[in-house]
Amino acid sequence: MGGGRKRRRRDGSEAPSIHPRNRYASAAPDFAALAELYPSFRPFVSVSERGRASIDFTDFAATRELTRVLLLHDHGVNWWIPDGQLCPTIPNRSNYIHWIEDLLSSDLIPPICSSSGRVRGFDIGTGANCIYPLLGASLLGWSFVGSDVTDVALEWAKKNVESNPHLAELIEIRNANAVSIASESETIGSEAAMENTLEPVDDLTKSKPLILVGVVKESESFDFCMCNPPFFESIEEAGLNPKTSCGGTIEEMVCPGGELAFITHIIEDSVSLKNSFRWFTSMVGRKANLKLLISKVREAGASVVKTTEFVQGQTARWGLAWSFIAPRKTALSSSTAVKAHHSFTLQGLRRGYGAFQVLKSAEAFFLASNLSCKTDSLAFSIEVILSDEQNEATILHDDDSARSLEDSSVKLQSVKGASFRIMVFEQIPGTLLIKGSLLNKALSGTFSSLFSLLEDTLKMELLSKTR
Repeated sequence: MGGGRKRRRRDGSEAPSIHPRNRYASAAPDFAALAELYPSFRPFVSVSERGRASIDFTDFAATRELTRVLLLHDHGVNWWIPDGQLCPTIPNRSNYIHWIEDLLSSDLIPPICSSSGRVRGFDIGTGANCIYPLLGASLLGWSFVGSDVTDVALEWAKKNVESNPHLAELIEIRNANAVSIASESETIGSEAAMENTLEPVDDLTKSKPLILVGVVKESESFDFCMCNPPFFESIEEAGLNPKTSCGGTIEEMVCPGGELAFITHIIEDSVSLKNSFRWFTSMVGRKANLKLLISKVREAGASVVKTTEFVQGQTARWGLAWSFIAPRKTALSSSTAVKAHHSFTLQGLRRGYGAFQVLKSAEAFFLASNLSCKTDSLAFSIEVILSDEQNEATILHDDDSARSLEDSSVKLQSVKGASFRIMVFEQIPGTLLIKGSLLNKALSGTFSSLFSLLEDTLKMELLSKTR
């Protein structure tokens, strides 16, 4: 569940490791020690001839008791869920929390003004376990709204919050099925009465589940949202992993169209709430879906897109984050000098997938980002060109200080023509070098951001093609 040696992929590259700030990064939980401290956990622990303690992860009761003990022992959190509800693993869920902490601390996207100065998150589908609000509040002092749709999830999420009075004022449990937010939301630790403002809705609105739009209040703003979505299209598909038993109801595990449809709904909602969240994020269960979702986010007009891979034991999971807020220039460019050149290497390419194919993939990436390209297949290069409107928006967004439109228009005169150049070099068979050169310093922030995203996209495409 944590600790251990660094893993490597088949191509020799280093696989992602558990987040370094995760308390289980240096050592996995000591089952034997926990069994001594907590008698209720003892029946689930077995010891091998070599003296190694373990539990049966296919036993729901064992995984639930382990989660309860870890939350109490390491986080001071009282917790329980009834049979059949989704049981989270603490090291894995902590990775997601710490990744969001990295996004917020990077200063790439400026903070949303908050009167309290406290980080505020929105957990989509918090579940009976309410794990993300409990971890975020106990680890980092964050405040949360946790939404859900079933009576059991709402009841037990509320119980888990109320069982921890030291966290109760930080967490609100909200009914996402409520037509009227004011009448149906349940706020823990607050005695303020809310007025009912019921409004009629048509059949289409009733049939479409509420995720963010209709659940987030008009005056609210958040630093981030997060989601462990229903990954599967059917309950049969959800039961394909025989190595674990984490439970889970149909509502938690399954939705029409699976995770692709659910996260697409989040992306659609994010367009309407683009100024209400600093970051939108979701966990993704399939790498093929991640690529499609990145394209959808770009098409929606996001200013920044970030991805990561989570260590989830034997199961692969990815994180997707995006924002519509203009990134800070100081976060995108060097504090001392503009970095005019970037490069990265693609290794382990299969035979037949060389410089030309990578060049076309890079071209498709920029075209999908609504940028114009001049591709020279003989020179294996692409000149990327921003339109006048894109140039103006980029420069205005990149400026930290307030400047007049007249100043910006003067600056635009030097941005005509190509903005940056991408070149592909084959070093040895199966290994390519991709270099990017900035052609106009006014666009340094955009260049750095896009080139980083290009690297993530090509590497993700490479891994899917070489497996």
